[in-house]
Amino acid sequence: MGEIIDKLKGKAKQVEGDITGDRERHAEGRVDEAKGKAKGAFEEIKQDVKDAFKK
Repeated sequence: MGEIIDKLKGKAKQVEGDITGDRERHAEGRVDEAKGKAKGAFEEIKQDVKDAFKK
């Protein structure tokens, strides 16, 4: 769930940065979005490991 929030927060910051011309804010948004994607990938791997041990 946290990964979704980070992705949305990142997108919002990117749009805010684009609208205001704030390159730092846009970059912050890209970092937040990447963090959300990484969290999502980690959760998928964690679930795959759990599923492998159940078999």
